[in-house]
Amino acid sequence: MPLTALAEWLCVGGMTVARAEIQSLSGFVWSIAEILRGDFKQSEYGKVILPFVVLRRLDCILESSKGAVLTAAKDLPKGVDDATRDMILFGAVGGNVKVYNLSKLTFASLKGQDPAQLHDNLVSYISKFSANVRDIVLDKFLFTDQLKRLKEAGILWNVFERFTEIDLHPDKVSSVDMGYLFEDLIRRFSEISNETAGEHFTPREVIRLIVELLIANDDTKLTGKGIIRQVYDPACGTGGMLALTEEALKEFNPSIRVELFGQELNGESFGICKSDMLVTGHDPEQIAFGNTLTNDAHKSRTFHYMLSNPPYGVDWKKYQEAIRDEAETLGIDGRFGAGLPRISDGQLLFLQHMISKMRDDEAGSRIGIVMNGSPLFSGGAGSGESEIRRWMLESDWVEAIVALPTDLFYNTGIQTYVWLLTNRKPMPRRGKVQLIDASAGRFWKSMRKSLGSKRREVPEEARKEIVRIYAEMLNGDAEYGEFSKIFDTTDFGYREIRVERPLRLNFRASQERIARLRDEKAFRKLPEDERQLIEVVLLGMGHRLFRERDAFEKELTKALKAGGAKTAPAVRKAILSALAERDEEAGICADAAGRPEPDPELRDHELVPLKEDWRGFVAREVTPFVSDAWVDENYRDARDGEVGRVGYEINFNRYFYRYVPPRPLKEIDAELKALEASIVGLLKEVTA
Repeated sequence: MPLTALAEWLCVGGMTVARAEIQSLSGFVWSIAEILRGDFKQSEYGKVILPFVVLRRLDCILESSKGAVLTAAKDLPKGVDDATRDMILFGAVGGNVKVYNLSKLTFASLKGQDPAQLHDNLVSYISKFSANVRDIVLDKFLFTDQLKRLKEAGILWNVFERFTEIDLHPDKVSSVDMGYLFEDLIRRFSEISNETAGEHFTPREVIRLIVELLIANDDTKLTGKGIIRQVYDPACGTGGMLALTEEALKEFNPSIRVELFGQELNGESFGICKSDMLVTGHDPEQIAFGNTLTNDAHKSRTFHYMLSNPPYGVDWKKYQEAIRDEAETLGIDGRFGAGLPRISDGQLLFLQHMISKMRDDEAGSRIGIVMNGSPLFSGGAGSGESEIRRWMLESDWVEAIVALPTDLFYNTGIQTYVWLLTNRKPMPRRGKVQLIDASAGRFWKSMRKSLGSKRREVPEEARKEIVRIYAEMLNGDAEYGEFSKIFDTTDFGYREIRVERPLRLNFRASQERIARLRDEKAFRKLPEDERQLIEVVLLGMGHRLFRERDAFEKELTKALKAGGAKTAPAVRKAILSALAERDEEAGICADAAGRPEPDPELRDHELVPLKEDWRGFVAREVTPFVSDAWVDENYRDARDGEVGRVGYEINFNRYFYRYVPPRPLKEIDAELKALEASIVGLLKEVTA
């Protein structure tokens, strides 16, 4: 498959960001947080700094149109409704900005006011914003509470004055650059407060890789006039994935119309994302606040592109009632009908949610989601995770999975994987899944300075290479065979069959085994005199060893009858259990129909590749080693009714295992001796 035009553009194009300038700006903003030391906890710095950044950004954008907006507000017709008023005032601002402020004040003019009046002036200034901004600043950031604390601590003027020194006008700082600024600030705040930075954002080089993989082969669909694409992130955080997707699409086709949708649970992240939508001309109402899994804010919508980095290993116990109810009520017609993962990890719930929003038209949908290793292999046959994988693979939606390097994220060093799904696979990919191991050393480089847990990055050259491997569907060639392999979807499936072996027991009425009978529940319930009588009868049977259960039961029946001991079935069962021990040389215990009884302790399960008949597998892998084993044919799959339960797992290590020979013993020995010498030297220093 040749490299497509879009893939070629992705490999050589795209905007570059002046990261050094953004880091410098972030450092300046971060220095403002030092003013808060002592009056605010470190974990609270973000509650002050982030909304101030948002307000300063809006102030810079609106300053030039202040006069026009105030004039338009003065000339509004009497009795105008809210929607019409907003439309007129948005027009006065100009461009695609959907925010206005009716205060005569700006950050610049506030600086010239009496410092003692700053708190009241700021509150008044904020209250004159359009309702969409007031919702963000007052309700999500709860900023008036922070302003009050700043005033009471006597540091409000110091913080405000420093922010007036920052120019955040779009001519100076683009929307993408603002994303970098927020990313860096949130990382810093998360580090000092020990919060999970990964719940807020994803490293930009990872987002770029996902976006480029998503649209690599869509050149024919994206070329021309009148193209509209809707992009959705169900855990959108500060909106980084949405912004970079729009950037990539518009760079390839400037005339394309991109509509952005998202939902976010964290109030501060939601406020940042919605603020960005306000100033970039997008409909801010398409960014919803709330829990995507329990309250889908975009129920009736489907999307062309969906991408997300949902929280890893976060349990959904608090929301399980609503999720289970939806799964049971709607079944496969709902979002979670394929199965529910374990309560400790909700990643696959987000993926199912995204699949439910695929478009059923000619264009179809494409999904890119980054998750940890758990969704690949957690859960055996019949489990929720396995059933979800089965549903996706049997529906032929999984197109490729890319293993990323470790130490790539700010808050965790674990390995992550990018899943690519679509309901419109091109013909060469139908029934196939491409696995790409981009964790190898050629696809990453060490950072000169670590950022939290992030010690590695995927450079642009490596990103181009990964995209090309995917776009050209490379498989097993001389150069990339070690890193890219293509499989049939059924290669990941198996049948878990239950292998039984016969129960073999010997029996003896010895004092030791009779003592075990006293622990049996059914025996303990008997009156004391009946218990004593049964023990006397059993002791009278002698210490003879029986290796046939039928023979022992006959002797037991005869002895109990002769001793006048009557036993209920439960008591008799307890006697047989206490007096029995497993014995490989004993005869097989059979049921009333003469069939061998299985021994639960010897029960085993074999995983038979889905492409292979289980009978042939057993004849080759089981019977030659345990000739008395058999397959329990009542152990069947709930969906297809065939013998054995169907399971699916994707084990990257199995397909990309690289043998690393152990170091020579001489080298290890020399290293140990050097360490010993070092320890001896340190001890001498301590004892000197």
